[in-house]
Amino acid sequence: MNLLSKSLLATSILLATAAYASDVSATTHATIIINNAQILPMDGKTQIIENGTIVIQGNQIVAVGDAKVAQGYSAERVIDASGKIVMPGMVNGHTHIGMTAFRGLGESGVENRLKQVMFPLEKEMLDRQLIRTASRQAAMEMALSGTTMIADMYYHQDEVAKAVAEVGIRGVMGETVIGFPVVDAKQPYGGLEYAEQFIKEWQGHELIVPAVAPHAPYTVSAEFLVKSKQLADKYDVPLLTHLAEFRWEEAGVRKFSKQMSEEQSVIEYLDSLDVLGDNLVAAHMNYLDEHDMDLVKQHNVGVVHCPKSNLKGANGQSPAWMMHSKGIDLGIGTDGPMSSNQNDVLTVMSYTAMNARTLHKDNSKFSPYELLELATIGGARALNMQDEIGSLEVGKKADIVIFETDSPNMQPNYDPFSTIAFSAYPQNVEYTIVNGKVIVEDGQLMTVDMAEHNQEWKKVTDKVGNFAKTLK
Repeated sequence: MNLLSKSLLATSILLATAAYASDVSATTHATIIINNAQILPMDGKTQIIENGTIVIQGNQIVAVGDAKVAQGYSAERVIDASGKIVMPGMVNGHTHIGMTAFRGLGESGVENRLKQVMFPLEKEMLDRQLIRTASRQAAMEMALSGTTMIADMYYHQDEVAKAVAEVGIRGVMGETVIGFPVVDAKQPYGGLEYAEQFIKEWQGHELIVPAVAPHAPYTVSAEFLVKSKQLADKYDVPLLTHLAEFRWEEAGVRKFSKQMSEEQSVIEYLDSLDVLGDNLVAAHMNYLDEHDMDLVKQHNVGVVHCPKSNLKGANGQSPAWMMHSKGIDLGIGTDGPMSSNQNDVLTVMSYTAMNARTLHKDNSKFSPYELLELATIGGARALNMQDEIGSLEVGKKADIVIFETDSPNMQPNYDPFSTIAFSAYPQNVEYTIVNGKVIVEDGQLMTVDMAEHNQEWKKVTDKVGNFAKTLK
């Protein structure tokens, strides 16, 4: 080989090496690629991406679209979503998951379930162990049914937070402030001090957002409603409460608080205290008029509609459609497991439609797309988390649920929005991904030692069951 040939050969090798190095450097490492999916982005458009692809890098979505968006990426894991529906994880905007150990008690033959069953159970049974174990049980149920974010109000919220984080879903955890002694506060309103300590310990967690939760205006004085608001503002955390839930609520608040006038609604009362604000998340909202709704909109209050709980308890029918029409940030929730029993958002979607269609005598209220909107980005907006979760968009957290469509109840799948809103069961969830981590795979929870949990759960339910037999 002459000198020229050797030189040409060396040049060819260098060029080939450079081209190979260029190809390698052009390939970006991803954690998960989901392909061949029927994607419902829930990004404000009613679009469906057929044969779509999602690329996840760490805890974020870095690409969404057709198959071309995966070009230039390699992944540790590829999920073939052929024949499956992929959508954002669902948001349960109002829960009390620590009460799951009491689910099913006092369902019949009880005149006043609150006083005869719920209060005695909470007084005698609640402790850290029960709350932690029951919260884990509920968080598992939610993860398996495609819920990736919850907003919860209860006691010992540090224990609830531990359980939720262990399962691997997100949570806004509201420590309850209430005007009488409870399990974690021996003095009335002791929850306020507990809440501040809880916030300090958990603020900045990757899954948990600590919050303050004044129970309701009929159990929390004007002074402590204001103090709760001030605490939430101080630490820039959510403020969770029950509001306008009962027929008797206005009369009850006036009797309880001398600062609410005869002319005021409960919404106007909170407005007069400067408690309404964009960090307030108000659950239920069954009894409010146009002026109340305008105040809620004006102050950017988040609202969580709990139709199943309200209908089961005969507490009224929220004007949710009217709030939605006014552009109020509206999500949906299950409420506590003694109120709605099932902890899945899927069930609540159909109740939302039935509530509005019956109330307005119009079967066009809440289309399937709008129901999925409430269950995803709507709930995120109500919690002021719409920039992080609620839709499948580049830059958002990788909170994703994948539904199989092979089961008889999922067929035919002409309209995936309708399939999810009205046909899907929790058992149709095949994958749940939160913060880029697969926590449910092939319908099985991957994060909890089930044998250990079941031993703890049995001890709790045996104890509660034995005590419940003494209630009359």
